[in-house]
Amino acid sequence: MANRKILIVDDEQNVRMLLSRVLKKQGYEVLTAGDGAEGLDVMHHSNIDIIISDIRMPNMDGIEFLHKVREFDRSVGFILITAFATTETAIDALRSGAQDYVTKPFDIDELVSVVKKLEASLYSEESRDALDSMVVNPKIVSKSPKMQEVYELAKKVALADATVLITGESGTGKEVISTQIHEWSNRADKPMIKVNCGAIPDNLLESELFGYEKGAFTGAATSKPGRFEIADGGTLFLDEIGDISPALQVKLLRVLQEKTFERLGGVSSITVDVRVIAATNKNLKEEVEKGNFREDLYYRLNVVPIHIPPLRERKEDIKYLVDYFLRHSAAISGGIAPKKISTAAMERLINYSWPGNIRELENIIERCIVITSDDVIEASCLPSDIIYAGSSAAVDSAGAQSDNSSNTMLTDTIDSKEREVIIRVLEENGGNKTKSALALGISRRSLHRKIQKYGIDM
Repeated sequence: MANRKILIVDDEQNVRMLLSRVLKKQGYEVLTAGDGAEGLDVMHHSNIDIIISDIRMPNMDGIEFLHKVREFDRSVGFILITAFATTETAIDALRSGAQDYVTKPFDIDELVSVVKKLEASLYSEESRDALDSMVVNPKIVSKSPKMQEVYELAKKVALADATVLITGESGTGKEVISTQIHEWSNRADKPMIKVNCGAIPDNLLESELFGYEKGAFTGAATSKPGRFEIADGGTLFLDEIGDISPALQVKLLRVLQEKTFERLGGVSSITVDVRVIAATNKNLKEEVEKGNFREDLYYRLNVVPIHIPPLRERKEDIKYLVDYFLRHSAAISGGIAPKKISTAAMERLINYSWPGNIRELENIIERCIVITSDDVIEASCLPSDIIYAGSSAAVDSAGAQSDNSSNTMLTDTIDSKEREVIIRVLEENGGNKTKSALALGISRRSLHRKIQKYGIDM
């Protein structure tokens, strides 16, 4: 994997030089810009992984820059630098789409720690896919009785303040349901703060959740509120809750019971009014029996359980999801007519078991849109494991070898065609990856990964 590329946006040259030098020593590739307008220009010509931007700048401040970046790239990591270490500032930054912030004067060790933490969160496999994935409104695309039961339960629990535990396999839409619960609740006008517990190293997760006081540890140059404090009055979504350590489970249990906690290094108790929604792809009851998860915390979280069934158990939703992805792709590509899918291709999709659930289906449709020059997506455009899903296993060894050879040839042909399409679109847009991604109907990060996969030199 190539080094992560970081863009530093600050009107002070000394700050740009200092951060650039420090981050290059950490192995990052660093670009700089003097204000938001210059930063946007850099974004349009380079595939940036993480942005570090000051808030107060001439011409275009950091918040406006953040809003403009989020208009065309939701996946890039964003850290704001602010001179005001208040909870209100933190809420404004996170509501605007930043993942984190640091305060001036900042400690270099603290900033590097924030960058590393964000990198770990962005590039865990599941988080990366989630960032690339379009947010699907389940009310629009689901018709299955099982999912209708999920929505009805979500509506009911939204009106209460009970803790919710959402379970289900990866890619089923647990975060989507949590967001819907928040939007249906009387806390909708307050912040919803999301934390992926499985993507943040355990030694950083405690300070992420509960904050810290100045001097609490090396690099803590200023006090900083945690996610519980920032979410006060709103909702805190704790994804992959089954991955937290036993020590942190104890502290989390206390917050859920008493609504109070102390920052790291602090002595004063902080009281918060936070509604907690947790999610996991693990069987927490089994984890309790194994001794990996506290029983009292499990029952405290599992006040209202919501289980999201995998896509293979609600196959009637597949055609609606496919239609949604085709229409959405057409809309973000300039309002062109959406592609259609053949009956044979749809049958293959319905017969497939979908181990990656909705996220996998979306990626497959994205791939088909890219490589299909016709208006209709045929079955031959699908990956070989989907094409042959449900085929009879009763074949002789020679036939099996022939099938394997055919599958390999088909995959190679599809990859070759996808590469040609990407090169052509990049050339038509003068190498501009942002415009090319929009034309292809995929995210900039997906395009970047495909460029690396196919060794495209642009």
